[in-house]
Amino acid sequence: MFFSKLETALLNAQTIPTVKATSNPDLFRLLPSIDELLRNEALQTLAQQFGHAATLEASRASIEDLRAKVTAGDLDEPQLNAAIDQLSPTIAQRLQTGLSYSLRPVINATGVILHTNLGRAPLSGSALEHVTQISSGYSNLEFDLATGERGKRDGHVSRLLAKLLNSAGREVSTIVVNNNAAAVLLTLNALAEGGEVIVSRGELVEIGGSFRIPDVMAKSGAILREVGTTNRTRIADYEAAITERTRLLLRVHRSNFQIVGFTQQPSLEELAALGRKHNLPVMEDLGSGELFDLRRVGISGEPMIADRLRAGIGVVTYSGDKLLGGPQAGLISGGPELVAKIRSNPLFRVLRVDKMFYAALEATLLAYLREDYDSIPVLRMMRLSEDDLAHRAEHIARQLRISSPQLQIDIIESRSVLGGGSAPGSTLPTRALAIRSQNNSADELLRRLRQWGTPIIARVEDGNVLLDLRTVEPAHDATVLAALEGISG
Repeated sequence: MFFSKLETALLNAQTIPTVKATSNPDLFRLLPSIDELLRNEALQTLAQQFGHAATLEASRASIEDLRAKVTAGDLDEPQLNAAIDQLSPTIAQRLQTGLSYSLRPVINATGVILHTNLGRAPLSGSALEHVTQISSGYSNLEFDLATGERGKRDGHVSRLLAKLLNSAGREVSTIVVNNNAAAVLLTLNALAEGGEVIVSRGELVEIGGSFRIPDVMAKSGAILREVGTTNRTRIADYEAAITERTRLLLRVHRSNFQIVGFTQQPSLEELAALGRKHNLPVMEDLGSGELFDLRRVGISGEPMIADRLRAGIGVVTYSGDKLLGGPQAGLISGGPELVAKIRSNPLFRVLRVDKMFYAALEATLLAYLREDYDSIPVLRMMRLSEDDLAHRAEHIARQLRISSPQLQIDIIESRSVLGGGSAPGSTLPTRALAIRSQNNSADELLRRLRQWGTPIIARVEDGNVLLDLRTVEPAHDATVLAALEGISG
């Protein structure tokens, strides 16, 4: 089909997008120059507060915003003059937003005790005090005060864990790196680089952030040798796979999932005996590090560090910021010879932690030695009784029913979880505030709580906003009450 020139022009005109007309070019002349703007007394005050360079950058960005709006025809002359009059507060707001902390404290009302997105374990007061004391000046991090010679930073933590793990019935050494993935990488590289590591197919786990055991092993330079099946692996499978290239037997704790039903895996004692028979070290990646017996709060099945070492495992790796309740760290504990070999690996220096982490760990471990479990926030949260939680929930609900009648407040039974890949499937009974609003949806209430002065992170379930008080410090109950009163309108 052929079109006339007129028809073609009309068709083209229909497909060309409409462009908003540009405002009067004379409006650009109203925009102040940067030099003129910076001579303003208010801007000079901002420059003293935030620095000249930052104020200059914010001023240029604010002018460019106005220039773009004028170009797009979004401002007429009165509107532009009004925007120019507001340039000082606009620039001040831009500076405050750009130069304020983005890492902020929040209140965790989700009921997930070790919430990875919210920083996992809160530190104890004694840990924070020790960190401040050690990091605000010089310390004997690597200095032996008795001899006046260079010391090792490991000793500050290793000596305490040796006492805590003495029930293992063997001498135990410990070194610290920056997280458990690093501990696994370092141990595999030190003990098995270039050789094979035997591991059950049912333990090839993936943790948060798509980090997989096979990928970590590949980066370590060790070669993965899978044995057994997803649900059943026997000790005979391990033994049949041992060759002259085998360097290590590895067990990985299934930290974030469970395999139930028709399952089988060899005992730790069997694995340790097989390692001794073939003169091979046995390693276990525990993920979480349990020093406190969780059976005391009704959670079973989570491995304790001392139990693993007592069973004959050569070296274990675990996290400092999960069940241990300390700072982010990866700990490697085991026989002195194996740990010394791992420590001598050049990667140890790459992955080691600084004085602040040692200070926080030292204070946390001392609390364990003193059996002062309530001073460690994650253990205190686990140990809270339902009666205590119900009493706090009733107090908040009673106040809200008076001050915020537009909110429907119920106290419900719920379940808290440990989180952080610890004790999958295990929960703790709790009490939660279930909130509905006559004026706002659950998602809107959730958003308003996140935008509160101290953000409050909750969850939605069955159309209710749920706030689980197990993970809310009692000192923050008043903040939660004020926030709910403030967002109820």
